[in-house]
Amino acid sequence: MRDIGLVGVPFSGKSTLFRALTRAGSHGGQANVAVVPVPDPRLGVLTDMERSKKTVPAQVRFVDVPGGTSSAQGLAKLRESDALAVVVRSFGVDRAPARELADVRSELLLADLGVLESALEKGLKRAKGRPGPDVHALQRAKDALDAERPLRDAGLDDQELAHLKGIAALTLKPEVVIANLEEGDELPAELSDAVGVYASIEAETTEMEPEEARALLEEFGVSEPGLDRVIAAGYGALELITFLTTGDDETRAWEVRRGARAPEAAGVIHTDLERGFIRAEVISYDELVAIGSMEAAKASGKLRVEGKDYVVQEGDILHVRFAV
Repeated sequence: MRDIGLVGVPFSGKSTLFRALTRAGSHGGQANVAVVPVPDPRLGVLTDMERSKKTVPAQVRFVDVPGGTSSAQGLAKLRESDALAVVVRSFGVDRAPARELADVRSELLLADLGVLESALEKGLKRAKGRPGPDVHALQRAKDALDAERPLRDAGLDDQELAHLKGIAALTLKPEVVIANLEEGDELPAELSDAVGVYASIEAETTEMEPEEARALLEEFGVSEPGLDRVIAAGYGALELITFLTTGDDETRAWEVRRGARAPEAAGVIHTDLERGFIRAEVISYDELVAIGSMEAAKASGKLRVEGKDYVVQEGDILHVRFAV
């Protein structure tokens, strides 16, 4: 499960968005955390097809922190997140979403610079005139921030990133921009890559049943709930895909990094499966639905046998063979 931290300037609608996405209340002065299932209609189809006893979606945890970048507690919580969702106000006559986005990014950069300067000072003292790779990595990172370049764009290699891991740099985290819109508004041209969400409208549906809420949103011209689009953008930024398992016991969605090979995906299910991986029997979701059942897929020889080098694809259904 991945954490997405919400960050924005005051009155951006960040906490309203949190309620809209999570259907949970928010309280001032403390971190608000809520775990939500990742919407995936494929799970219902597979559950019915295989008559699974239970259905288990993947999950995402949203974190709305008090004070955001203006408080030590807020920064600490944001550093624990896997990705950041920057919320900008795109409604009202005085709206300036591009400026808000630039302000938040500057605050995140300055927060990282403060931590890096302290770490570099301590590293130089320890090195006693003979700096090692760790100090060089810190210096390169500081140089990038001094040039107002986020660390994700600094061209740091894997070894340098490893030396920076303990800092949990905010500008290294994947970023999603969310434009908080008003009814009838479109995404502003300067934020064409942002995810547009009508937070105030969606927050009004938090007490409704999902189908009732969806019907109301459609009356406002919202064809896809904000949660679906924010999670999709978050998965894209984190370079995650979803693979599935299904059978009599359960149908379940699992997240894994894009480009992962079969043993790594098996390890997401259980470490024993990765350690003792032999092979994976694989079929795509679309192929299985067309065939009608796992039993029919096995009988017709449609399950592919893949080894350790197989790269798992979005929507793959896996059955792992292993021995420990």
